[in-house]
Amino acid sequence: MENLEITGSKITSSRFSISKMFKMRRGYITDFLIEKFLFLNGAFAVFVLFGIFSVLFINGVKTFDDVSLKEFLFSAYWNPTGFDRESYGILSMVVSTLMTTIGAMIIAVPLGIGCAVYLAEIAPQRIRDIGKPIVEILAGIPSVVIGFLGIVLTGPIIAKLFHINSGLNGLNGSVLLAVMALPTIISLSEDAITAVPREYKEASMALGANHWITITRVIIPSAFSGIIASIMLGMGRAVGETMTVLMATGNAPAMPHSFLESVRTITATIAIELGEVPYDTTHFYSLFAIGIVLFIFSFAVNLIADIVLRKYQEVER
Repeated sequence: MENLEITGSKITSSRFSISKMFKMRRGYITDFLIEKFLFLNGAFAVFVLFGIFSVLFINGVKTFDDVSLKEFLFSAYWNPTGFDRESYGILSMVVSTLMTTIGAMIIAVPLGIGCAVYLAEIAPQRIRDIGKPIVEILAGIPSVVIGFLGIVLTGPIIAKLFHINSGLNGLNGSVLLAVMALPTIISLSEDAITAVPREYKEASMALGANHWITITRVIIPSAFSGIIASIMLGMGRAVGETMTVLMATGNAPAMPHSFLESVRTITATIAIELGEVPYDTTHFYSLFAIGIVLFIFSFAVNLIADIVLRKYQEVER
């Protein structure tokens, strides 16, 4: 009888060990598959990015068979259909793109951070519950609608305020791009501020600081890395926007000297001309070269953001 009990115990123990080994093996296989799946996703993203740059580079480099690099980068005259001589200078487009982007950030950054601080630290819970969804809905408004509002609303207001003939200019584009960048800056900055440990605020208040000093000296510096990330993402949105600037900036391919003049950005030039340009011409390849410049510009913005974040993290340590 004792032998049977011992044998039964051994069989039960053996079954338990086999079941445990099977579960461990299944967990190992699951972890392995998840790891490879995530790796393939990351590799696919890198492959797509490399493919986009390769297409731009292979086609864009053909521009310089007929156009010198110096003329392309430092000439302000863009006239691919000129009767006497075709011109492929992009300096005016680069200046226009920088002008509208910097103008948009000047407007959007203080408004966005201020709104984020209000929603995270000052607003009552009821207003916060209403305001955050409204901000997120604003991010979903199509860019063509924002461009239409620029034509019928902000453009005439700017023309009336500054006594000019047309409000379709760089200032109009900056205002509209700021509106489009605001949801990104507000939402991400609010999340970063909310993520600051509550102990920081309580310690500051315990030392005698008021609410305003706590926000400006403790909470915002603690959330600075997230705020910088939101600003850079908002800037990326402004740099890559096409339809809004296409509709609301006048699209004059000339060097702008003020925000009240008509401008044409890099993205607007590609959108306007790529659909009608003859294939396998200098004009066709020059648009890909412009795409390379835009790609490099976007990469530079992300690189600067990464450097700033790394330096800030080193200072924190």
